[in-house]
Amino acid sequence: MQKPSKLAQIPQIRFAGFTEDWEQRELGEITSLITKGTTPIDKSGKGKVNFIKIENINSSNGEIIPEMKISESEHNGYLKRSQLQENDILFSIAGTLGRVSIVKTSILPANTNQAIAIIRTKEGDLNYISTVLKGNAVADFIKKNPTIGAQPNLSLEQVGTLEIPYPSLAEQTKIGELFANLDNLITLHQRKCDTLKKVKKSMLQKMFPKNGASVPEIRFAGFTDPWEQRKVSEMFKVTRGYVLAATVTAEKQTEDTPYPVYSSQTKDNGLMGYYKDFLYEDAITWTTDGANAGTVNFRDGKFYCTNVCGVLLSDKVQADKMISEALNNVSKGYVSYVGNPKLMNNVMADISIMLPLRPEERENNCPSFSLNSTTLSPFNSAR
Repeated sequence: MQKPSKLAQIPQIRFAGFTEDWEQRELGEITSLITKGTTPIDKSGKGKVNFIKIENINSSNGEIIPEMKISESEHNGYLKRSQLQENDILFSIAGTLGRVSIVKTSILPANTNQAIAIIRTKEGDLNYISTVLKGNAVADFIKKNPTIGAQPNLSLEQVGTLEIPYPSLAEQTKIGELFANLDNLITLHQRKCDTLKKVKKSMLQKMFPKNGASVPEIRFAGFTDPWEQRKVSEMFKVTRGYVLAATVTAEKQTEDTPYPVYSSQTKDNGLMGYYKDFLYEDAITWTTDGANAGTVNFRDGKFYCTNVCGVLLSDKVQADKMISEALNNVSKGYVSYVGNPKLMNNVMADISIMLPLRPEERENNCPSFSLNSTTLSPFNSAR
């Protein structure tokens, strides 16, 4: 017997023409929660059927990229209960909780493991329900529900009691279409970004001299001079940032806090926030401590950086993007992984890299990349 529906809060903005009240419905009332899967016996990866784990689901857009394969006999045997169907919603319930994806025909046939619940809609709009499962209400639900064991987990019974806001089907469809289109746009740009990362990696290999060589494999027209090996300490003043509490930084850039603050993280290119003062201008930084030790960036303009950032200040050579890329290409090889990973100032100062003598070639060696095209026109004149 269906429980009486509860009224839900009306959203602040809605599509024109919708005025009806929203309800609160438990997920178990409007969907079927299919038994979660299990671990396959054959882990050789030589089968023909996709096997989906949490790490195969993109956290930002829900795209599924299968990597593991299982045999057809396992798929049709004891794993039959976790066989996926088109338009199943996958919802992670162990480890990384709340990751969501909709199954497309392109990955079928497929199975999933016990860390993912399979949700099949009985009523309501598929894209709308999927969107709600990615929202703040679900994040709050996960925080409030107890977990048992060595890692965070939810039971199917707990997931079934999750209450979601539930408007009319017509309004659900409009909302679902909007967010499905946004997810598709994110996926498109993510693929372009991934392609450009591969292009960049290839260019780094070709545009910098290999070991023992004095010129790169390809270079821009008009440059023929051999490159020169230079030690960091011969080119730059080596220093580092200062301690700064995150609580005194601002999330947004304002007139009172105009200067970016960089730290050891890689998210947002190391940006921690904004501050009222700056330390350096047009310099190269690198992460000295922690998981990202050895990550090198050129910082254009005035900035502040914390004590977990080393800094290379222009001295005999002007700091620029090309030199930061050359260092980033080799710096990980100098990181000490005894205990906490470190790349300290004295080690960075002793690193040697190959550089073109003419500043004009260094400037040209870091052309702009466009998301709208993978054709890099500046390289057409390279020799």
